[in-house]
Amino acid sequence: MRMPMPRLRLIPIRLGLAALTTAALSGCGFTPLYATPGMTPALASIDVVAPLNESGATSREGYFLKLKLNDELGHDPETPSRYRLTTTVKQSRVAQGARVNNIASRYELDVSVIYVLSDGVTGEVLTRGTALAKVSYDSSDPPYATVAANQDAETRAAEQAAIVVRLGLSHYFQTLAEAK
Repeated sequence: MRMPMPRLRLIPIRLGLAALTTAALSGCGFTPLYATPGMTPALASIDVVAPLNESGATSREGYFLKLKLNDELGHDPETPSRYRLTTTVKQSRVAQGARVNNIASRYELDVSVIYVLSDGVTGEVLTRGTALAKVSYDSSDPPYATVAANQDAETRAAEQAAIVVRLGLSHYFQTLAEAK
């Protein structure tokens, strides 16, 4: 099938506009976060220590947080780590809504991750921050369904918190690179 003639005439104009837009954006000084020199190797050289909860033990959400942080940071266990990331996980569950029998029909899981990045050799604290994640899940009559929904919520909260921690660390390394 042939293209109508007016569309054929617009192709060079569209290509020209695309080239001009690309040239204009390249001159504005915009640099993607991961294009910052040294950003990805710095994130990949962070050793994530198993997170501890308020009682000092590694919890289920702490275990998933460590896994998600290693994924988010691109950690390579074969490469020596320059930095050490320690985290503390605090979790609270809030009932939302009630059924006729006065049992909660929905829960909100609030997870707070306090993280500290330190130098792997000297132990000097480089940056610290807090990552918050809020997820919710339904409660149902069969107890196993509620347990499974709670565990799914813990996994989703760990994923969200890991992303927030990665963004905080990326910001730190970007400002460090810009200062040099």
